[in-house]
Amino acid sequence: MHFKLKNFLSPVLWFCLIVFLLANVSPLLSLQAYTHSEATDKVDALFESWDRVDSPGAALGIFQDGRIVYARGYGTANLEYNIPITPQSVFRVGSVSKQFTAMCIALLAEQGKLSLDDDIQKFLPEMHAYIPPVTIRHLIHHTSGIRDYLVLQALAGRSGGYFYTSPEVIELLARQRELNFKPGDKYSYSNSGYFLLAEIVGRASGMKTREFAKKYIFDPLGMTSTYFHDDINEIVKNRASGYLPLAEGGFKIHMTQLDMIGDGGIYTTVDDFFKWDQNFYTNKLGNKTRALIDLITTPARLNDGTAIDYAFGLSISTYKGLKLISHGGSFVGYKAHYIQFPEQKFSVVILSNLGSFEPERIARRIADVYLADQFTESKEKVEREEGLSPKTKPTLKTLSTAALAEFVGTYYSDELDATAILKMKDDKLSMKLGRHESFVEAISTDGFMGTYMNDDAYDLGTCRIDFIRDESKRVVGFVMQADEIRNLGFNKIL
Repeated sequence: MHFKLKNFLSPVLWFCLIVFLLANVSPLLSLQAYTHSEATDKVDALFESWDRVDSPGAALGIFQDGRIVYARGYGTANLEYNIPITPQSVFRVGSVSKQFTAMCIALLAEQGKLSLDDDIQKFLPEMHAYIPPVTIRHLIHHTSGIRDYLVLQALAGRSGGYFYTSPEVIELLARQRELNFKPGDKYSYSNSGYFLLAEIVGRASGMKTREFAKKYIFDPLGMTSTYFHDDINEIVKNRASGYLPLAEGGFKIHMTQLDMIGDGGIYTTVDDFFKWDQNFYTNKLGNKTRALIDLITTPARLNDGTAIDYAFGLSISTYKGLKLISHGGSFVGYKAHYIQFPEQKFSVVILSNLGSFEPERIARRIADVYLADQFTESKEKVEREEGLSPKTKPTLKTLSTAALAEFVGTYYSDELDATAILKMKDDKLSMKLGRHESFVEAISTDGFMGTYMNDDAYDLGTCRIDFIRDESKRVVGFVMQADEIRNLGFNKIL
C-alpha cells in the first residue's frame, strides 16, 4: 500500500513543481531557450570579436512587443576568475544613468516638492547667484551654461585616477563665477547639471538620492539589481569588472574610486533594463499617468524657440525615418547604449565592460536587422553635430627664448582652486597643472595652445591660453578656454 501511494504521488508532485517553476521563473530566464534564427545569428556575428574567454565583452538585450526576444552575454565579466558575462551581469552604465536622475526630478515635481522652473539656489544656496538664474529645467536639458566639472578637474590636473569627493565637486562648482553662456540660450552637454540634479533630489526629498530612486523607481518596477552606486566600498554581486585594451595586446583593469552620482553611477542588468523600457508604454511610477512619460520624452526649446533633441536624460531623434529615443554612457572601462523605437515597440540595450567598445554602432546595426522592412528612409538622417565639426589647428608662431621667459611664473585660479607653474624647459615653455605637465605652443605674441589630460587619463584635450598684461606690459595672468569652458582666469602670484 505504501509503495503504491508513493508511486501515485511522485508524478503529481513533479507536475506541481513544474507548474510552479513555469509560473514563477523570470521572463529573462524563460526566454533563454529560444532557438537561433537567421536574425539572432546575424546579431551574434556582430559580437564575435569579443565572444571569447580571454576578452571583456558585453551583455545584450533585445526587446520587442513587451517581450525579451533575445538576451545573451558575450565575453568575460572578470578576466582574473574567468567569469562569463550573462544577461544577469551587473554593469556601470555611465551617462545612461541620467534618465533615472531626471525621472527622480520629474517625480518630485509631480509630488509638489519642487518646480522645474525653480532657481537652483533654492536647493543649492552655496552656488553663485547667476543673473538670469539657472533653473532646474536648464540643468535637465543641458542649457544651464554651467561648466562641466570633469573638464574643470582635468584642467586643474586632477584627473587620471585623482581622488576627489562629491562635496569637493560642489565646492568647485560653487566657485565658478561665469557661465559658458546665458541660461537657455544654448545646448551644451554638461555632467555638472546632472550631478547637481542628484544633489537637489536629496535636498528636496529629505532622503538620500539612492534611497529615493529605490523607493519610487526601482522597487515599483521590480528592478532588484539596479541602484545608484554612491559608496565606493560597497560589494556588488555579479559585477562585471571594467577594462581597457593595451597597445601591445591584452587588457588592463580600468575602474574608478569616484562616487559621484546623477551624471552617472547607476549599476544595472539587461533583465532590469527590460522592466524600465516597458514602463515607457505602461507607466507604473508616481501617479501612474501617461503625463509623466510624456514629460520625460518631450525635448526642450531654447530661449529663441529653437527645438533641441534632448529631453529628460534622453535624446529624441529619428533613425532611417523612425522616431528614436536613446542615450549612451561611457565611464572608465564601461560603455553602454540604449535605443528605443517607441512606435515599433522595439528596443536594444548593450552593457559593456570594455572601454573601447562601440555599443551605439552595434545597437543600430541590430535595429537594421529587425526593422529593415519598417524603415521609411534608405539613409540615416544626419543628427545634431554640434561640437563635432573638425577643428583647424592654428598656425604656430616662433617666439624667442627671451619672449617666452616673460611668461615664466606661478599662476593661481580661484575658480579651479589650482596653481599653474610655467617654466622654461629645453628652450621651450612648459606648464604644469596638478599631475599634468606639457609644453605650450605659441600661436600669437601672447596666445598659446596647451593640453590637459581627460578624466580617463587616456587622451589629451586641447586648451587655449591668452596672457594678460598690465599698463606697463608686464604679464599679470592669463585666461584659459577649453571645450565649452570659457574665460577661466589665472592671476600671477609669483
